Amino acid sequence: MIESTLVSVDVIVLRFDPDARAVLVGVASRAQEPFAGELALPGVLLGRGERLRDATTRAVTGKLGLAAESVTATGQLATFDEPSRDPRGPTLSIALWATVTRPTGDVAVWSRFDDVPALAFDHDRIVADCRPLLADKLWRDVPFTAGLLGPEFTTAQALDVTESLTGDRPYPANLGRTMDRVPGLARTSQHASALPKGGRPPLVWRFSAGEAPA
Repeated sequence: MIESTLVSVDVIVLRFDPDARAVLVGVASRAQEPFAGELALPGVLLGRGERLRDATTRAVTGKLGLAAESVTATGQLATFDEPSRDPRGPTLSIALWATVTRPTGDVAVWSRFDDVPALAFDHDRIVADCRPLLADKLWRDVPFTAGLLGPEFTTAQALDVTESLTGDRPYPANLGRTMDRVPGLARTSQHASALPKGGRPPLVWRFSAGEAPA
């Protein structure tokens, strides 16, 4: 008889920081062994009969100290099944993503993708392997894109988010054509405030009410 394996939910929590002009990843210090005091992705064991979406919210609120209302969207990424990934015994990890609004009073450490600190378990690998999957979701997955950027954003912010996830800054015209094909996303006639150093103010884009996060 094959022994059952525990299932954990490990979440890559993302928020766009307009001041840092980057997408940031949230991790937190572990309160218990193994790896007590070390940084890790927020994660929980999946409860019997619990939906992945609910477990994701539980991990974000319980480990990062965020309010449930701050979670704008969630989704699944990949499964990690290395038997030795957890020193307590074989544990299957389902990696998920969650986008959140700007937090207040959280306990998370927020870092750019290229500066995420060393993490416990195999969480460094999870972040590295899932980054291309997240990059592929941008502009293809509407809930992910709207959850990350919010209901309204500028072309400059779209460029910043794309660069954060892919590592490359696209040409504005090429990105604009991509964004024109996103369901529920439209160019407006508005422009953001003028740039500090002059130049043409960036165009404002807006998701329709049915696509934007509540």
